[in-house]
Amino acid sequence: MAFLAFAVSCITLGLSHHYVFSGAALLLAGASWVIALSLFNVTIQLSTPRWVVGRAIALYQTGVFGGMAGGSWAWGVIAENFGADRAMFGAAALLIFGALAGLSLPLPDSAALNLNPLNTFTEPPLRLDLKQRSGPIMIMVDYEILQEDVTEFLAAMSARRRIRIRDGAQQWTLLRDLENPDVWTETYHVPTWVEYVRHHERRTQADAASYERLLKLHRGKERPKVHRMIERQAVSLQDDTPLKDNPNPDAS
Repeated sequence: MAFLAFAVSCITLGLSHHYVFSGAALLLAGASWVIALSLFNVTIQLSTPRWVVGRAIALYQTGVFGGMAGGSWAWGVIAENFGADRAMFGAAALLIFGALAGLSLPLPDSAALNLNPLNTFTEPPLRLDLKQRSGPIMIMVDYEILQEDVTEFLAAMSARRRIRIRDGAQQWTLLRDLENPDVWTETYHVPTWVEYVRHHERRTQADAASYERLLKLHRGKERPKVHRMIERQAVSLQDDTPLKDNPNPDAS
């Protein structure tokens, strides 16, 4: 509605030769501009997980101010060469196109999603003395899935892949054991150990349903087994990740 109202304002300004009509059109254009940008700003904030809101708003503002700068130049060139009325009519046409695009390609409804952090991850105890920058880290998660559940499992893993990649996972793959077809392994990489921790801290409340769906399909006696590994391309003459000191040697 703001786009269409702005288009009406542009058409009125292109045709009007009286300051009263032009002033009314400018008032409508200003209201439409403020409403549209305010709604965009709110939508960006409400549809983005909390951990990435700052970056999302930064990209949005970059687009807004870049559009203002580019649009000012483009419509100025058109007005200088073809007249201010032609520039206004061109702007109105693009605004109408934008309104139609918004109707045919609406944003996904995220109002029902809880994008607050899930906060269920606890950093596991490690025997290797890893630093935050240690890596690359490879993660493997083993699932036991019955043949009749494979179709639903693949659909669930497709959603899981999207969440993993959104939260920073790289080289995501899904493997199936040839000798034991009920065993499926999800694998992905993260650059460093601290990135692995952040990867889990980025999970939202809305993402919990995805993992619960996988747990219902998993037929193992225990929860899916998680393997956390650090990559080594070759055997080094010096190990830069030694074992941690055992605080209780008698217990071993």
